[in-house]
Amino acid sequence: MEPMTFLQYFDSVTDPRIERCKRHELMDILLLSICAVIAGAEGWEDIEDFGHLKLDWLRKYLPFKNGIPRHDTIARVICRLKADEIETAFQAWMSSLIKVTGGDVIAIDGKTARRSFQTKDRKTALHTVSAWSSQHKLVLGQSAVDEKSNEITAIPELLSLLDIENSIITLDAMGCQKEIAKQIFKEKADYVLALKGNHSGMQAELEAWWHKANREGFSDNNYSEFIDIDSGHGRIETRKCEQLIIDTSWLSKEYRWSGLVSILKLTSNVEEKATGKQTQEIRWYISSLKLDAQQCLHAVRSHWQVESMHWVLDMTFREDESRIRKGNGALMFNVLRKIAINLLKQDETKKASLARKRKMAALDDDFRSVLLESGIKMR
Repeated sequence: MEPMTFLQYFDSVTDPRIERCKRHELMDILLLSICAVIAGAEGWEDIEDFGHLKLDWLRKYLPFKNGIPRHDTIARVICRLKADEIETAFQAWMSSLIKVTGGDVIAIDGKTARRSFQTKDRKTALHTVSAWSSQHKLVLGQSAVDEKSNEITAIPELLSLLDIENSIITLDAMGCQKEIAKQIFKEKADYVLALKGNHSGMQAELEAWWHKANREGFSDNNYSEFIDIDSGHGRIETRKCEQLIIDTSWLSKEYRWSGLVSILKLTSNVEEKATGKQTQEIRWYISSLKLDAQQCLHAVRSHWQVESMHWVLDMTFREDESRIRKGNGALMFNVLRKIAINLLKQDETKKASLARKRKMAALDDDFRSVLLESGIKMR
C-alpha cells in the first residue's frame, strides 16, 4: 500500500507537531482532506464526516492505523502548515505533469477570499495570485500575498517558481510593472500587459506614437490587425485588435522596458440584439510579441480564462462564503480547492460540469479513485 504519487510531492512539507503528539500521520490527514474537498467538503467537520463514511476506501491508499482524526485535530494540523512549503509542493506537482509550456498563454491574476478576514486580530482577507494555463486549463501554481504587501511583490515570486520559457504571460494593469516585464523577458518568455491609469505618462507617449504612425500611414512592416466577431448571450461583439511595432528610442528612457516591441489597441463594439443599443470600449496593451495581431488577440482573450477559475472557486466551491480563518487555514483550503479543480478539470471520463462531478465523486468510490489516480497521468 503506497501513497498516491502526486501526494509524494507534499512529502517535503514540515509536520508542525512534535513526535510524541503524532497519533495520525500527516499524509493521512492530507489525503483525507483532498479527497473530502473533491467530494464537496467545505469545512473541517465535513472532512471528518467524509473520513468516517469512506474509511475502507481511504485504506486502499494509506493505512490510517488510528482511524480518522477529529475535525479539531485536522484543523489544528493543517492551519499550522507552512504556506511557502505548500505552494512549492503544489507547483512541483504541476510541473511534473505539464512538461512543456512553450507556446502556452499563462494568465496571472489575483483573487481575495472575502470572508477570511479577522476583525479581532486585524488580519486581512487572504489574497492569492494564481497562474492559469490556458492550453491545459489547469492552475499551474499560486503565491499568497503578504498582509503588508500587494500583488506587485507576489507576482515575481510566483514567476520564479514557474518554467515560463517560450510562453506568453498575460497580466492586468496591476502587474504592468517595469521590473516584472524585465523578469519575464529575462526568463525567455513574452508578455502582454494591460496599460491603464497607473502608467498614464507611458500610455500618453504610446498613444502619441500611434497617432503619428497613423498620420504617416501604417505599413505592412509595422502594423497588423485582426477582427473577431462573437455572437451569444443576446449580443453581438466585434473585437478589432490592432498591433503596431514601435521604435522604443522615440520613448522617454523610463518607458524603454525590457523586450518592449509593440503596442496593442483593442476596440470592442457590443450590440444588444433586443434593444439595438451599441457600446464601445478601447483598451491598450504593451507587448514583447512580434507582428501578429491574431496571436495578440488570442493572448488577451485567453487571459480571461483565469476569471472562470475564480468563478468556480466562488460558485462551485463557495470560497467567498468560507469563514475558515485561523492560522494558514484559509490558504490551505484554497490550495485544496485548486488541487480539486485540477483533478476535476482534466477528467475526461464524465461529461458533466464541475459541480456535478463533485457530487459524483461524493457518491461513487470508483469515480473518486479515477480522479485521484489521474493525478499521476495528467498531460
